[in-house]
This record gives sequence, structure tokens and C-alpha cells, in this order.
Amino acid sequence: MIGDVVAKPGRMAVLERIQDLREQHQVDLAIMNAENLAGGFSVTPSLCEQLFSSGIDVMTSGNHIFDKKEAIDYIAKQPRLIRPANYPPGTPGSGCWTGTVNGTSVAVVNVMGRVFMPPSDDPFRIVNEVLRNVPADTKVRLVDIHAEATSEKVAMGWFLDGRVSAVVGTHTHVQTADERVLPQGTAYLTDIGMTGSYAGVIGMSKSDVIARFTTVPARRAEHASGQVRICAAVIDIDQTTGKALRIERVNLSHEQ
Repeated sequence: MIGDVVAKPGRMAVLERIQDLREQHQVDLAIMNAENLAGGFSVTPSLCEQLFSSGIDVMTSGNHIFDKKEAIDYIAKQPRLIRPANYPPGTPGSGCWTGTVNGTSVAVVNVMGRVFMPPSDDPFRIVNEVLRNVPADTKVRLVDIHAEATSEKVAMGWFLDGRVSAVVGTHTHVQTADERVLPQGTAYLTDIGMTGSYAGVIGMSKSDVIARFTTVPARRAEHASGQVRICAAVIDIDQTTGKALRIERVNLSHEQ
């Protein structure tokens, strides 16, 4: 899975490297978090379709997914783009994707944390409900928890240990170094990190972000450029049991 892909620098890195990464790591299912895809905020249909055509299979998201109005109609029609399952009932789109990969049934679930985040329903209760609706023979189950607080992500990992193949965190744009397979067979990483420009502040222009902290009013930040990195996690899963065998962090420099 590829961490938060931020604006053009992150997008181009994925487009230019996804096939190499799939071959190098023998990837069967490529997932990326797309909530910052279009200029750092939300998605557009054309950008998503370009990435789907280039080798991305499923996109998760988070609190910025509906920042662009064109995302609303698109997510209702594109099942491979999912949003947090704990958004209110009636929200366009779905919080879970299910499909078949090389003959193996797979589910990808997206939930959003509540600590220091916009209002949403209880992710622990909702993820239970979503998993209850996943067919029992779908053993491979992957969860993206889009959350600010480390504690909330770690708690979700333990909460789901043995019930899903992997729990990985997104949102903070900073890759953590705590990858491991939990005792009951769930791969865990608190935050995959950001794919984008590290020349700014979590992918955005440093001058714009500093201005937002120091002046009122301040304009919306533009994305940064330069010092691009790709952050991801490669997870090896036993397709028969759904248990994770290993998890490996990826953190690559990408010249543009």
C-alpha cells in the first residue's frame, strides 16, 4: 500500500514507478491513499482514472475526500475509490471494496479516527459492522485507518488482531518505524507516510503553511515541489488463512 499521495509530485512519482514497484515486490494488489491527490485536496475523476489505468487497483481516502465537488458523483460510481466507512449514513460511496485478486477474495476497508479529526461515527463499532458483512470466505482483509492520534491507530491494530490481515495508518504524512506482525497474525504499521514533496510541510508549500500558522487571514496552501519520496508498505499474506507473514516498509527517493 502506498501512503498519502500528495498533489502532482506524489502523483507523478506513483505514475512513473508503480509498474517497477509491482514487479520488484511481486505485488498482486496495489492500494494507495488518494485523499490529497488533486493539488493536496480530494480527487478528480480524470486523475483517479489515470492512476487506475497505470497500475493502482484500489484507492482509500480520508477527511479531504469531498473537498472537490466532482468527487461526490465520481465516488458514487467508482467502487474502487472508497471513503471512511464511519461517515454518516447516506454519504456517497462505500467504506469497503471487495473483489477477487488472482482467484483470492479480498476486502479493503477504510475508517477514520475521531481524535483531533472532523466529527464521525465510532470507527471501532463501524469496522465491526463492516467486517460482519464481509463474506466469511474472504480471508484477506486490509484496513486503512486514517487518523491523527498514534494511540487510536495502535488501539485499532490490537482491536483487529487476528480478524484482518493488516491494519495500516494514514493521515499524518510521516512514516513510522513500528512495522510488525501482531501475535494473532495481523500486520501493523502506525503510518505508512507520505508520497510527495518533502521540501515543504507535509507536502505543502512551507511559506504558505508558515503563513497559516503566523498570520490571519492566510490563503490556502499550495503544494510543495522537489525532494520527492515514495512511502509504502509491502505486506505478504497467506491467501488461505488471511494471516500476514511479513510487512516491509518502503521509503524511496524519486527524482523528477
